[in-house]
Amino acid sequence: MSMVFAIFLPIILAVFIPFLYKRAKSIHTGWFVLIAPVLLVIFYAMYIPSVMDGETFINEMPWIPSLDISLVSYIDGLSLLFSLLITGIGSLVVLYSIFYLDKDKEKLGNFYVYLLIFMTAMLGVVQSDHLIGLYFFWELTSISSFLLIGYWYTRDRSRFGALKSMMITVFGGLMMLGGFLLLGIMGESFSIRELIAQASSIAEHDLFIWALVLVLLGAFTKSAQFPFYIWLPDAMEAPTPVSAYLHSATMVKAGLYLVARFTPIFALSEVWVWLVTGVGILTLFWGSFFAVKQTDLKAILAFSTVSQLGLIMSLLGIGSIAYHVTGDLVSTYTIATFAAIFHLLNHATFKGSLFMIAGIVDHETGTRDIRKLGGLMSLMPISFTIAMIGSLSMAGVPLFNGFLSKEMFLEATLSLQHFNLYAMDTWWILIPVVAWIASVFTFVYSLYFVLHTFRGKHKPELLPKKAHEAPIGMLVSPGILATLVIVIFFIPNVFGSTFIKPAVVAIHPGAYALPSEIGVKIKAWHGFDSPALYMTLGIFLVGYLLYKTLPKWSVGYEKMPAKVSLNGIYDWLMMLSEGGANSVSSLYMKGSIRSYLIYMFSAIIFLLASTMWVKDAFVIDFDNLAPIKFFEILLSLIVIIGTITILVTKSRLTAIIALGAVGYTVALFYIIFKAPDLALTQLVIETVSVALFLGAFYHLPKLNKHEKGKEDRKFRLTNFIIALGVGVMVTLIAISSHSQKLVTSISQYYKDTVYTEAGGGNIVNVILVDYRGFDTLFEISVLTIASLGIIGMITLRLAKKKGDRKVENK
Repeated sequence: MSMVFAIFLPIILAVFIPFLYKRAKSIHTGWFVLIAPVLLVIFYAMYIPSVMDGETFINEMPWIPSLDISLVSYIDGLSLLFSLLITGIGSLVVLYSIFYLDKDKEKLGNFYVYLLIFMTAMLGVVQSDHLIGLYFFWELTSISSFLLIGYWYTRDRSRFGALKSMMITVFGGLMMLGGFLLLGIMGESFSIRELIAQASSIAEHDLFIWALVLVLLGAFTKSAQFPFYIWLPDAMEAPTPVSAYLHSATMVKAGLYLVARFTPIFALSEVWVWLVTGVGILTLFWGSFFAVKQTDLKAILAFSTVSQLGLIMSLLGIGSIAYHVTGDLVSTYTIATFAAIFHLLNHATFKGSLFMIAGIVDHETGTRDIRKLGGLMSLMPISFTIAMIGSLSMAGVPLFNGFLSKEMFLEATLSLQHFNLYAMDTWWILIPVVAWIASVFTFVYSLYFVLHTFRGKHKPELLPKKAHEAPIGMLVSPGILATLVIVIFFIPNVFGSTFIKPAVVAIHPGAYALPSEIGVKIKAWHGFDSPALYMTLGIFLVGYLLYKTLPKWSVGYEKMPAKVSLNGIYDWLMMLSEGGANSVSSLYMKGSIRSYLIYMFSAIIFLLASTMWVKDAFVIDFDNLAPIKFFEILLSLIVIIGTITILVTKSRLTAIIALGAVGYTVALFYIIFKAPDLALTQLVIETVSVALFLGAFYHLPKLNKHEKGKEDRKFRLTNFIIALGVGVMVTLIAISSHSQKLVTSISQYYKDTVYTEAGGGNIVNVILVDYRGFDTLFEISVLTIASLGIIGMITLRLAKKKGDRKVENK
């Protein structure tokens, strides 16, 4: 299996899912889907030994050779880690969905098609070495996640959340594309590897900062950084398997991947260090502070994801300082990058399990409202155990993997005191202080999530369903992730040397690579002289006190103005844009086809006339013209008479006959000019058109006042001016184009190459199929879309008639 084929394996399987869904109704579709991620996990696992030894792999498939655009799959330590997360967590999510989604009630064909498309998109993002290919997959993640979030499209909140996520992430994607284009201009290449190789020269370019900011906008919007995080909580309207997948291993991690991958290029700028670190720390605090306010289990986890993403982002920013120091300090800051990747792995395990537990609670009790929950520990002991493991890991408590990476995070923030460039020696103290406060709130919302749900008083009267433990099949996936949470804590160096260190080396290549001993000495205990130890003790103590007094101080959230918020600003901008668009549209959207034709033809006249005037293109030269024959004059008179007849006749039947006469006469012109294929096409079209007009003759509406000759002068004058203007312009363009040959006619090229290059004998057919193949393809696409629309309208009309008959029968 080639690496490029492996990327597209899920989307290839997606083609067959609708057929499997319809044919194999007795088997849950998820069992068929599970094949793809499991195979891919095995496939990517085979690269682990080689990547650990520092090898990289590349596989290229030409996509648009004329533009030098290829689909390039590049596997190193960073892309391999993400690929394993995408496919590994993906396998567990699919397994979980088999028991979570009812095959008799849900449209599983749609769900799994969207999920597989999303999986391909994510694999493409993390493996693409070509910037345009990366952007293609990046936007495919936005489209597929839009479909997944809006899966329950009959719900208003689902549609709203899907649209919101797409608006924000696509905006960021377009900004990122601008940054990619600037990188391509500066480095004269769209290969990420080649751009990294010339990073020092790119950093001196005038466009460097612009590219940096634009790329970060793409990363910040996708990874829900402040202030763009607002799409993430609304994305909770998606089914829980989708939420677990998007938050633990895929969608929100794409921005982190982008920052990590482009660190070797942009880290040379202090702007990168400040933006990535500052935005990350702010997001960490903001998400943790507002997570405590939430009452929906998935909303708590959504804001916690925002918080954890900010933590990882800030670590990547601190790690990029390694490009600005020398000596032992290089290792000091590359450890921050190690902590970022380590926490990214840990977050995937505990957050995936917690989202699945939130779905289980919803599935088995009928609600996610934490105010209605409580006392579920005795009724759902396995779920409680898994939730406790995940929550304590998220809180950074010992014996769970989150503690290890959280300690490394605190140490990384304290290491900023050694960096005295760019005013960091003055402002560095704010970062560990904000990080400590955010960690306190992280401890609070972690306890809040698990204890308010499973401890306390049981409230069966508030639950839509009688609470009970989930079936074993639904517990397998979160159980595996919870087990990994504990396993990683006790053998962290195995995971560190196998997965984390190769990824860090990919982020800090060359002189900035980690020393061999770093990445294999993760320790839970650093001694009493470690400042991080006392910061952690303070987090536990203050966090527990805040949790116990939560009812007293949480009322402060209610006093915050709801209208003055980022969500309020987004809603205002959307209403403003919609209102402005409606106001502009109302100026010209009058509901009259005649008005629209006037706008279009007027624009054609103005644009063509002004262009020809500016370019001094009005040239009339009748030299070298072929003699005009009697038959051509006769046919021209017939066309003129027929056209005038259409305009002046008061009989529709006469107008239809005159229109057919004009069309058939034009076909005769084609015959005279030795174009029999065009003549045949014209004859067929005219025959069909006349037949359709005559067939619809009976159903045409009554003549209106204009058709009866009662038009006012303004109506007639407008028609006359527009018709005369278009006719004159087309005639002048035809004469001018013949009178002056600015470039050599392309006809000779077709004559020379139509047989030798295209292998065809009919020049017109070859031009349509080969030389203008895209035009023909788009025309076919338009016809297909129109046909589908017609079929849809007919189907709806028939369905409405059947419904009316049923009502009458009743």
